[in-house]
Amino acid sequence: MTQIKSYDTFILIVISLLFFSCSSEKAKSVVFGFLPILTWLPSYPLKQYLFGDIVSGISTGVMQLPQGLAYAMLAAVPPVFGLYSSFYPVLLYTFFGTSKHISIGTFAVISLMIGGVAVREAPDSMFAVNGTNASQVVDFEARDARRVEVVVALTTLVGIIQLVLGLLRFGFLAIYLTEPLVRGFTTAAAVHVSVSQIKYLLGVHTARFNGPLSVVYSLDAVFRNIASTNVVTLIIGLVCTVFLYIIKDLNERFKKKLPIPIPGEIIVVIVSTGISYGMVMSENYGVEVVGKIPTGLLPPKIPDFSVFPNLFPDAFAISVVGFSIAISLAKTFALKHGYSVDGNQELIALGLCNFMSSFFHTFVVTASMSRSLVQESTGGHTEIAGLLASILVLLVVVAIGFVFQPLPTTVLAAIIMVNLLGMFKQLKDIPALWRTSKIELAIWLVSFFASVLLGLDYGLVVAMGFAILTVIYRTQCPKNALLGQIPDTGLYFDVDEYEEAEECSGIKIFQSNTSIYFANSDLYVSALKAKTGIDPAKLLAGRKSQIKYAKRDNGERKAVNHCSSVKKNAVMNENHTESDSEDDFFLQRLTPIHTIILDFTPVNFIDSVGAKCIKSVSQQLLFPKKTLEDRLVRSGLIH
Repeated sequence: MTQIKSYDTFILIVISLLFFSCSSEKAKSVVFGFLPILTWLPSYPLKQYLFGDIVSGISTGVMQLPQGLAYAMLAAVPPVFGLYSSFYPVLLYTFFGTSKHISIGTFAVISLMIGGVAVREAPDSMFAVNGTNASQVVDFEARDARRVEVVVALTTLVGIIQLVLGLLRFGFLAIYLTEPLVRGFTTAAAVHVSVSQIKYLLGVHTARFNGPLSVVYSLDAVFRNIASTNVVTLIIGLVCTVFLYIIKDLNERFKKKLPIPIPGEIIVVIVSTGISYGMVMSENYGVEVVGKIPTGLLPPKIPDFSVFPNLFPDAFAISVVGFSIAISLAKTFALKHGYSVDGNQELIALGLCNFMSSFFHTFVVTASMSRSLVQESTGGHTEIAGLLASILVLLVVVAIGFVFQPLPTTVLAAIIMVNLLGMFKQLKDIPALWRTSKIELAIWLVSFFASVLLGLDYGLVVAMGFAILTVIYRTQCPKNALLGQIPDTGLYFDVDEYEEAEECSGIKIFQSNTSIYFANSDLYVSALKAKTGIDPAKLLAGRKSQIKYAKRDNGERKAVNHCSSVKKNAVMNENHTESDSEDDFFLQRLTPIHTIILDFTPVNFIDSVGAKCIKSVSQQLLFPKKTLEDRLVRSGLIH
């Protein structure tokens, strides 16, 4: 009772603070920002939007079902948990999300990263019945139960990280995952996913590998066991793959003529489930099937917090990747349809979806590219489409989930692999980046190969590190140019790239497309000297040599010149005039350049070291004449 009273007191204090410290407008703004549904639901135009949202919701839900079952395999948990993950988070995103078109739910890349963590924390060897032959005698029920615990705990931690980052306004974090990095990373993930599904297509049993060179080990294991391929399983998988590819191609070609995409995935699932059930393929032909799918929803359960320390690095990587995928898709659709999305609120929404759903046995979700395209192309206008899709999944889970128990796993593998075709098309980025930006191409390739060879977790770290190094490289090796004027215009361009650009006589305009700070200030000065052809040190040395010869000539003149004081004063004035002309002569002989302009248009910032460096070179270039005059006075050439 004491705890309950203290809790009630705490709530009252929080409410009082909010009430007294916030104006009504401020409180309203906070509430509407936290629950975006309140901004659009009251003015929802039923006649204009409802039919489109219903069609879109049903179409997306029909895709959500088979993909949820399939991606659960990637996450190393029983398929029914994919259905749970296709219901709870989607329902929650309706209230907290700001994007009207993305489809939240299971996604191949995230599911594979989750599966890697689950296999690492709960490998088959931990559940060997007798400890002598773990590959053959494994307590699969205990193993799956433990993997579910690990995955649920990971999802909770990912939700907490995303929620905290959102509250701290860290929505800008995704900008550090540049597009070439993300596309190279997701292409590498497609390679991992494809390799992991080969054993299901062939019907062979191999261990699941994780970590560096896991792709190599997986392929090696498949080829070693290829003699045990189940022919029936292979035929079913190939037929489904070809059928799905044809349907996908037809949907793409005739998307403007078709009112809704042909639901190839659900057709394959229903037909193959019926054939498998009728022919009892599991028993008669040894075809591996989904197995037991409990009807109804499981009661909520508190995650296992004891595994959090082991999962934090993976959770942080998954949270950043998941948010990056979701926000990039959200911004794409927002730009297309003329509305805005809030990056920080999207972080909060994803965090709440993952955190709250994890108590109901889900795994980490993000936006799916294929489902989002379907949701948008079939007439979806608001988050109501996602809500209807989640309700469709709920009906299946509660009422007819058991129907999918005879579904062959090779069908799910076919669904996964056909959905990866879009990611493999990103290989076309390579020639495009070769033509436009070699540095971005390097980021893409490093992200791809590092993720393929080292695994998605280490690969992401390497890719981000390399991307940061390219930023440093860009400041160390900027593009330096001398600008010239296009005749009869006020435009100035690089004289090396534009033939029409002409330099002004006696003037050098120097431009370097980088900021000037401690790491590159010396390089900036070196580039300035190299481009303009003016080195203050050499210039000063030349003047010293001129002064030396001037002293000698002056001494010779003094030896032969004996004049009266009046005449001497006249000569002094004459020498003073001549010395000015000599000074000008010296300057003209040393360099024809009289003005250097530093173009700071591309410069974002200059730190104190850069400022001192610019000041130093400016003093060397601005005051050589003054220095020369002082020396001429001291030498007696100027009186």
